[in-house]
Amino acid sequence: MQIYHHGAFQLESGRVLPQLDIAYHTYGTLNASRDNVIWVCHALTANSDVADWWPHTVEEGRFLDPAKHFVVCANILGSHYGTTGPLSINPTTGEPWYGDFPAFTIRDMVAAHQVLAEALGIDRIKVLVGSSVGGFQAVEWAVMEPSRFEKLILIATAAKASPWTIAIDETQRMAIEADATFGERRADAGMRGMAAARALGLLTYRGSLGYNLTQQDPKEAPAVHRASTYQQYQGEKLCRRYNAYSYVAILNAFDTHDVGRGRRGLEQELAQITAETILVGITSDIIFTPEEMRTLQQQIPESRYYEIDSPFGHDGFLVEHVQLNEILYPFINE
Repeated sequence: MQIYHHGAFQLESGRVLPQLDIAYHTYGTLNASRDNVIWVCHALTANSDVADWWPHTVEEGRFLDPAKHFVVCANILGSHYGTTGPLSINPTTGEPWYGDFPAFTIRDMVAAHQVLAEALGIDRIKVLVGSSVGGFQAVEWAVMEPSRFEKLILIATAAKASPWTIAIDETQRMAIEADATFGERRADAGMRGMAAARALGLLTYRGSLGYNLTQQDPKEAPAVHRASTYQQYQGEKLCRRYNAYSYVAILNAFDTHDVGRGRRGLEQELAQITAETILVGITSDIIFTPEEMRTLQQQIPESRYYEIDSPFGHDGFLVEHVQLNEILYPFINE
């Protein structure tokens, strides 16, 4: 991981962060003509190490092939993995921001990506990739700077946060805020609430097909159901690596997502995307359904729609790397 130290950074709200640090990973080598860049935007609790959270993608012969491309991923604003966020030190007070961290938006996340791209001397990006909320960032960036991208890949995502996705976020916020420790000025505040929030979120990430396939009890009735221990484990696992302040701040940012907000409207903004685009839906995704993905495809010029068959719901994009590669490798290298 590398850290780029930037100066003052103005947010869409008008608030100013005195300093912005951006954590990022790169893979492969930037060629002499600087035209082999693939920029990956990550989702909720992921980090900038794509090879860590997206197995079998940053490999030779895969669509993020470091032998051919210079792959860049920046940790998002507000996250817990090196980029400035709620547990960073506020230079004004000398203490962590905690709940005082300024509200930010998806557009602010993209503005931070732009800062890093400029610092790395990257003007033109061959392929911009975003899945889930990474796709929120990708479609926003493609609207903000259409001429910067040659190709755009949007996987299981949307151009606007829907009432359904906002409701999912609100339910998770309610779980965290029900923890009486949330709001206390310490790094482990709200952990029990965040564990519950993660368990709630997983229900929407995987759906019934995924759970019924992987969490069946053994023939002999157990003292505790396998699905129950799985939920407990996943909540505890997140608490070992994340914090509730970042979690809530990023959920809040997700709900601001609307590429038409304050502009000419969603359809007109999507119509100005010039990158050759493919969209990939997942058959069992209940967060961003195939129907919604097909509608989004119809709104983006020169775009194509593909679908991967998976019982693992929204998380299928993390699991079905073989199917994804069959779609994305030819598109990137054609």
